Amino acid sequence: MTRAEPSATAAPSETPPKKQKHKLRWTAGTWLLVKRVGRDYVRDHIRNILLALLFMLLAAGSASALPYVIKYMLDDALNAGDLTSLYSIAAFMPILGIVRGGASWGHSVFMHSVAFAIIRDIQNNMFSRILHQDLTFFAHFGAGNLISRVTYDTNQLRNGLERCILGIGRDLTMLVGLTVSMFYLNWQLAILAFFVIPLAVFPIMRIGRRLRKVSINTQEHMERVTTLLDETIRGNRQVKAYGMEITEEQRFSEATQALYQLQVKGIRTRSFSHPVMETMIGCIIALVLLVGGHLVITDHTVTAGDFLGFLTAALMTYQPMRSLASLNAALQEGVAAGQRIFGLIDTLPEIQDTPTATPLSLGQGPEIRFEKVNFRYEDTLVLKDLSLTVPAQKKVALVGPSGAGKSTILNLIPRFYDIETGRLSLDDHDLRDATLSSLRSHVALVTQEVVLFDDTIYANIAYGRPGASREEVITAAKFAGAHDFISHFEEGYDTPVGPRGTKLSGGQAQRVSIARAMLKDAPILLLDEATSALDTESERHIQRALHSLMEGRTTLVIAHRLSTVMDADIIYVIENGHVAEYGTHAELLETKGPYARLYALQFTAEAGSERLDPTPSV
Repeated sequence: MTRAEPSATAAPSETPPKKQKHKLRWTAGTWLLVKRVGRDYVRDHIRNILLALLFMLLAAGSASALPYVIKYMLDDALNAGDLTSLYSIAAFMPILGIVRGGASWGHSVFMHSVAFAIIRDIQNNMFSRILHQDLTFFAHFGAGNLISRVTYDTNQLRNGLERCILGIGRDLTMLVGLTVSMFYLNWQLAILAFFVIPLAVFPIMRIGRRLRKVSINTQEHMERVTTLLDETIRGNRQVKAYGMEITEEQRFSEATQALYQLQVKGIRTRSFSHPVMETMIGCIIALVLLVGGHLVITDHTVTAGDFLGFLTAALMTYQPMRSLASLNAALQEGVAAGQRIFGLIDTLPEIQDTPTATPLSLGQGPEIRFEKVNFRYEDTLVLKDLSLTVPAQKKVALVGPSGAGKSTILNLIPRFYDIETGRLSLDDHDLRDATLSSLRSHVALVTQEVVLFDDTIYANIAYGRPGASREEVITAAKFAGAHDFISHFEEGYDTPVGPRGTKLSGGQAQRVSIARAMLKDAPILLLDEATSALDTESERHIQRALHSLMEGRTTLVIAHRLSTVMDADIIYVIENGHVAEYGTHAELLETKGPYARLYALQFTAEAGSERLDPTPSV
């Protein structure tokens, strides 16, 4: 039988609307971000941090001892003419150098290992969050955007972490040790020397605030570059087919030029701290030379050894002070990256298990029922009061014009999207009451766009059921009609398929994906244009494999080629987000409705006026 429904006035598109400007950014300040990194990641590496701390203290102590060695060398050895003291001091210097060098090596190794481990953990968390996002998320944030966050942003955060850890650890400790030495040698000169330092704090803090803004813009432009790179590589056939190489070169050149300008601006801003520090250090040295030299000449209580030791300590503070001055710039770049990183980590999927969700248990080939389902994508109503039933263990086809909502219907079953209103059930179990993992374990999906991973044929088939035996994988390949061509490869099932399966033909790749679905042995089979991009010979092989796969399963098929679904138990014609009519192939032809018009368009204009037999194909 057939049934027609009133047509809708609007015509929502199945294609998602134009992307809106969304931001994945954590808005908390510097201190909260540092606190979060410490709470969530640093505590797992306490052992390495304690070892680094030990080496740091040794490095700071050995550096602080050098001014005393110089003082005693001048006062006790040279001025007194004591060769024994001179020999002792000379013998002590290599030991001091070995201790300082070894301690610096140990501190650097352990602290860098902590920074690398933290970034590894953060990248793992980012990847896990990305994997568990729903399709709406990926519609807004493309591969280039996400790759930039996982690679470039984490690299910026790592630089910030390393600079902060090393700066707060090694440089600050060394500066404290040298400051103690300076106050011990001459507290009046020490107070005078450090009087200049506060004058540099304000410009350095201002530089850091400006640098954070530049860094955020730079990271966003890096997203643009990675997105262009990803799109051009994936679409290289289209680029070549339309002769757009020069145009794409221009687009990429403009993007990299904008990135270059921001990077140069960042360097100018970051490097401005150098003249500030150079000026400050110059002022300190000038004051020490002027006042200290005057005291040595006029006040005999200050010896030449005191003065030279103090001057050595003051000069040695140059490097840690310079590093600490640039620390704020590195910290602000890391904070800018961290805000984007934790913005991603904190973005929860819109589709999640409800608190009362339970594992779904279904028999072989359950009934699928849509009851007055409405679905809206952002501001576009895609499905309107849609009701349809896929009977248990039957083959049901969805046909209709592009943009009618067919793929949306398919995507709702494994809850890639959630319905707005109405009810969607499997054997009368509401999908929202089931856990996502149990629901999707009951669904196998085969699409027109075959997704194969850069691994072996065996691994790609076994992806359907991890832990399956080799015999089970081979059996699935045989049912999918893939075993023969696999056997002809020199490496057989261990043949690499290449990135995105590029080493296989379209038909071979599709049969591998069908073998994967067959190995999963799920009671629900969803086919989305599984053969529309194949040649006639490949389609014939695929159709045979699909018939084997459909046996005993509830199957929902989307097809533009009506010849592939004429044997369906029910054909639903979808128009404007609702069911226009349904029935068998023969029944729908008799009504002379939308299906009959689609059929006429496809089969009455065949080459040579050849008419196809309208009887269902097997």
